[in-house]
Parts: sequence; structure tokens; C-alpha cells
Amino acid sequence: MKAVFWAGVGTLFPFLMTITGAALVFLLKNQKEDGPCMGFAAGVMSAAAVFSMLLPAMRQKAGGWLTVTLGFVLGAAMIAGVDAFLGRTQRLQGVSASAKRRLMMYAAITLHNIPEGMAVGLAFALAGVEGGFAGAAVLALGIGVQNLPEGLAVALPFRAGGMSRGRSFALGALSGAVEPVFGMLAALAAGMMQGALPGMMAFCAGAMMQVVFAEMAPQAAKSRAGLFTLMTGYALMMALDLALG
Repeated sequence: MKAVFWAGVGTLFPFLMTITGAALVFLLKNQKEDGPCMGFAAGVMSAAAVFSMLLPAMRQKAGGWLTVTLGFVLGAAMIAGVDAFLGRTQRLQGVSASAKRRLMMYAAITLHNIPEGMAVGLAFALAGVEGGFAGAAVLALGIGVQNLPEGLAVALPFRAGGMSRGRSFALGALSGAVEPVFGMLAALAAGMMQGALPGMMAFCAGAMMQVVFAEMAPQAAKSRAGLFTLMTGYALMMALDLALG
């Protein structure tokens, strides 16, 4: 239980940073859904997929080109299948394309928070038993700072789609709630979870990139401002990851 406790403590900071990022939606003026808003979210997601998921997966002992490639392909295929299913539902129930796009984006970012929470949880669980909190704290700091723009990237499209600031914030905050939950679960099953982490990270990266390429980037590319914010979001996440990773 000591390991689970420290996993919960360690994942609290990244979760709070997601909440803080989502809270920025209260400070921003209303945004149009097309262009800048979607571009920023797409840039943040694509950089997170590469620098927070794929590259760390490759660096882990249980990783490797085959594990990472297979996980990436399966993640993309899963989202493509969900997209096809939602496309049929959309036509049958009159759901708008923008609502479907926001749902896919939300699912992908929430999914990618799971292995991040597991990584921090495992680091703190091991530190709580064996010592060495400095390394675990640096990992939590790095992931937490990256969660700040991610929280905003989740909340902003919902606000631009007409949802209230309060609900947009709540959805953005909830996307990070999986981190402490799965961090503590990872501490309970440390050996098994640690071996599966690279494949899970690659899976989440594939899911995120599928959403970006199929749904978000085409929407952002409708305006120069959208392309500018896409590159801005990508550069911001890349800088944060390289500086803190």
C-alpha cells in the first residue's frame, strides 16, 4: 500500500497542471472552431505523440522498433475503426461533424494520459520503496508542465464549439483524471505494467496521430491562422519536452 500511496502523491501534480491548463479557458475570449483553435490543439497533440510517447517508448528496455511500430499501427487502426463507426452514427442520429471531431480528440488525449500516469506512478512507487525521489520528481515535473497546454488544448475546442466555459473546463480537467487512477493501478501491478508500457505509449501515439491527420489538421489548414497555431502548438510542446525531458 505504501507504493500505491506514493504513486497517488506523484501523479497529483500532473493532474493539477491539467486542471490549471483547462482553467485558462475562463481567461480567453470566444474562439471560432475552425482554424486557430483546432490548429493549436492539433499541434499540441502531434508533438505529444512524438516527444512524450514514441521517443520515450523507444528508449525503454522493453521497447524496440517492432513493439513501437506495432503499437502505433494498432492505435491508429483502433481510432480509424471508431471513426467509421461514429460516421455511421453521425448520419443516423444527425450528430455534427464538429461534435464527432471533438469527441475523437478528447478520447485520444485522455488515452495518452494513461501511460503518462503509469510512468509517473511507477517512478514514485519505486522511489517510495527504494528511495531516490529526485528522479521521480523530475519526471512528474516534466509531464506536469506539458499537461498545462494539453489541458487548454482539450477545453478550447469545446468552448469554441459553443459549450459553456464551465463545462469546457470540466471536460479538460477530467481528461487528466486518468493519470492518478492508472498511476496507482500501475503501482499495484508494477512488473506487468512496466513491461507493457512501451507498447501502450506507441498505441496512444498512433491513436493521437490518426485523429490529428484525419480530423484536426484538415480543419486547421482552412486558414493561415490555423496553420500558424498548429506550428505554434507543436513548437511549444516540443520545447517543453526537450527542455524538461
